[in-house]
Amino acid sequence: MNRPPLRHAVLIGAIAVALAACHVPAKIEHPVLRDEAPLAGLQTATRPGWPAAAWWRAYGDPQLDTLVEMALRDAPDLAQAKTRVDAAQQNIRVAAAQAGLRIGASGQFDRQRLSEHGLIPSRFLGFTWYNQADLGVQVSYDFDWWGKKRFALESAIDSARAAEAERSAASLSIQAMVADTYFGWLTDEARVTLADQLIAARERTARIADLRVRQGVDVPDTAQQARAELAAARQQRVALQGSADIRRATLATLVGISPAALPALSPRALPEVMPGLPTDVGSNLMARRPDIAASRWQVEAALRNTDAARAQFFPDVSLKAMAGLSSIDMDKLFSRSSRVLSLAPAIDLPIFEGGALEAAHGVSRAQLDAAVAQYGATVAAAARDVATQALGAEQVAARRIQQAEQVDAATALLASARARAARGVRDDRESLATEAFALQQRDMATDLHGQALSADVALMKSLGGGYRADAAMPSSSSRTDGTPTP
Repeated sequence: MNRPPLRHAVLIGAIAVALAACHVPAKIEHPVLRDEAPLAGLQTATRPGWPAAAWWRAYGDPQLDTLVEMALRDAPDLAQAKTRVDAAQQNIRVAAAQAGLRIGASGQFDRQRLSEHGLIPSRFLGFTWYNQADLGVQVSYDFDWWGKKRFALESAIDSARAAEAERSAASLSIQAMVADTYFGWLTDEARVTLADQLIAARERTARIADLRVRQGVDVPDTAQQARAELAAARQQRVALQGSADIRRATLATLVGISPAALPALSPRALPEVMPGLPTDVGSNLMARRPDIAASRWQVEAALRNTDAARAQFFPDVSLKAMAGLSSIDMDKLFSRSSRVLSLAPAIDLPIFEGGALEAAHGVSRAQLDAAVAQYGATVAAAARDVATQALGAEQVAARRIQQAEQVDAATALLASARARAARGVRDDRESLATEAFALQQRDMATDLHGQALSADVALMKSLGGGYRADAAMPSSSSRTDGTPTP
């Protein structure tokens, strides 16, 4: 029997491809994505450089370092984010396993009785029972000319990159929450110390007022006012101590342990902060924010999915081969005459799928549009976050400057009042009142210092907290995947 020439087979394949390509949707180009955050014209001070990977260490507080390290090791939210990364990496393995060469082996032994009343009665064969033994190796290879498997693999890789960026975003959130809560606790403890001093001053004032009332020098209302001021100072102290206790319990929750297991924390001086943004914040923010990077990789994964859905319109070309041994006589199984060979090239051409391919491609396009829209929203939200935190930090810094002037003025007044009391010109009431005023001003300054630290932590988070996207991030305006376009 004459075999058809090779060119006939090639011609048949070309006709099949042409038929399949008649209704193939157009290739989707890479969507144009924003390359710069909309921060042009934002008037802020300049910060030298971006946050480091361990940005919280810049505050120079060993207690904070310990808390953040514990949180990153044991935080439940971070463990949950890690499971998403692990799942995405397993999806890569699944996609990779579906592409390329496959080799399998099989072995089978079958003992069977023939019917005496079958198509060929056993009496004509001369036996009723027989054995069938088969050994073989199967090889199959799919020619992924249209990128069906490769695009699925690349989509899985991009999804894994997005999951890793999301994990970085979760880690950054935990770092920021721990730092903000810790500085809030330090602020409360510092204010509790000032409240104790204020209570002491109010108690001395109340004793002097009671003595003057008993001596008939002042009316009883003077003592009542002193007691009211003392009660207010004590009430403030209770509120501050309660806030500090709540923050301490919150720290334990963030770290993932019980409050009793939390390391011993000692009050420390609050570190100074410096507001401002990097000079290149608009352009570099895209690679510094993990949520933007995650959204960007999700766009890439969705785009690869559209390519994979489009590739389904083209035929599958595969080659299968089998080599083995087969015999009904076990003694002859490994003889040369028991060899079995098979070679089967195949073309699977989708002609009528009831609209399933078009629907799948439409779904992938809708998912791409949603990913692009989400990316734009993420960039806008990131820019809004940076602008809000930067301007808020500068506002707090300006208020701290004015409050520092009030603290200086109150301190000077206190020194003058104490000097007059020492000379006997005035009694202690004036110096105690001035001392209370000075303590209140210092309390306000401490509160603003805590607000400045909270704003600085929020600013570090808005700037990405030391995250840096992979340098292999694809361009937003073009894509060169090396795939031939049918």
